[in-house]
Amino acid sequence: MSTSQGGHRAGRRGAAATLPLHEQPTLPQALGSARAGGTPIAPLAPPPAVPPQGRAAARRGARRRKAARPAGDGLRRLLPQALVVAFLAGGTSAFVADDKEIRLSVDGVPRTLHTFADDVGELLADEGLTVGEHDLVAPAPGEELSAGDEIVLRYGRPVALTLDGHRRRVWTTADTVEGALRQLGVRAEGAYLSVSRSAAISRTGLALDVRTERAVTFLADGRERTVRTNAATVAEALDEAGITLGGEDTTSVPGDAFPRDGQTVTVLRITGSTQTREEAVPYAVERVRDPGLFAGTEVVERQGSPGLRRITYHLRSVNGVKQKPRRTGEELVREPVSRKVRVGTRPLPTSVSGADGLNWGALAACESGGRPNAVDPSGTYGGLYQFDPGTWRSLGGTGVAQDAPAAEQTYRAKKLYVQRGAGPWPHCGRRLFR
Repeated sequence: MSTSQGGHRAGRRGAAATLPLHEQPTLPQALGSARAGGTPIAPLAPPPAVPPQGRAAARRGARRRKAARPAGDGLRRLLPQALVVAFLAGGTSAFVADDKEIRLSVDGVPRTLHTFADDVGELLADEGLTVGEHDLVAPAPGEELSAGDEIVLRYGRPVALTLDGHRRRVWTTADTVEGALRQLGVRAEGAYLSVSRSAAISRTGLALDVRTERAVTFLADGRERTVRTNAATVAEALDEAGITLGGEDTTSVPGDAFPRDGQTVTVLRITGSTQTREEAVPYAVERVRDPGLFAGTEVVERQGSPGLRRITYHLRSVNGVKQKPRRTGEELVREPVSRKVRVGTRPLPTSVSGADGLNWGALAACESGGRPNAVDPSGTYGGLYQFDPGTWRSLGGTGVAQDAPAAEQTYRAKKLYVQRGAGPWPHCGRRLFR
């Protein structure tokens, strides 16, 4: 009875040894056993422990169960275990097949890594590497990956490049100044570089001033001199040519200009001097209305006087050729004095009793040719009726007769006739009566 019970317990433990799939050993455990070169994979559950005193009974019970089992029962028991082993072996093969060994170089620093990524972009994303528009990736991010591939990533670097005076911002994937110059196609032989060729370019970039070698020709003192230079200014190139500027000397191109390849610059030898000239300053005329004077009469109350101005000019000669004088300063030496004139506004009488009916036009034609501003050759007599200054003023006139209007001259002549008759005009006086 005890043997039978022991046999049944052993049978139940044997049946429980076939575990569900999710309780089977893991792949590393299974592979570890196989790779270690030990015995084949052991049953998935250890055999039941049998006490020493019950081993014989257990063997007898096992023989009876074996004799009582159908012939295909053993195959059915082994089939689940075989399927588990096949599944694990297939999974291991797929796992190994997806793992790829890749060589990745970032800015010239290579390393080898294993990845399950399908393409270049996925690999870079897995490695936390972002790619910008100025960066270089080869192969392209969308290319598929295979074991043994090499991926190159070079980051773009900004360069503030001043090339022969022209400034611009460029990008390069080179990590040294020399590599950047080569990549940008800049001819650097004999050029001036503000940074060493071997200097590294960081991800933040750098500022680089490049002045290539240029040929500049100078025309000075009747000679022509050509120099090869990478100077930053015309003045520096002029110094390299051994030409000295003195005094007011200058160049046809500003000294601070950038010298261009093939440019010709003329040296201007300048000699200069200073000259002072005096010029008259015109005076103004002040006209004052005077109701005490007959209309048309003007009396100069104050004569005008011109002023004096001293002007300084700079005279210079360029390469022996005199230039137009240049005004450099002025000084007012004497102020001008304005001329003051009184202008009559009183209405002029139209008649003088005792003289209105005479032929004054004939007398004027005889004395002056009918010209109100006429003056005789001696300069003593003037006007229509050839008044001398004393007679004119005695009749109430101002200034001289030839400066007065014709109507006033006739009026004064009538007054003179009333006082003295035709005597003041001994040769032409008889014409008054025709």
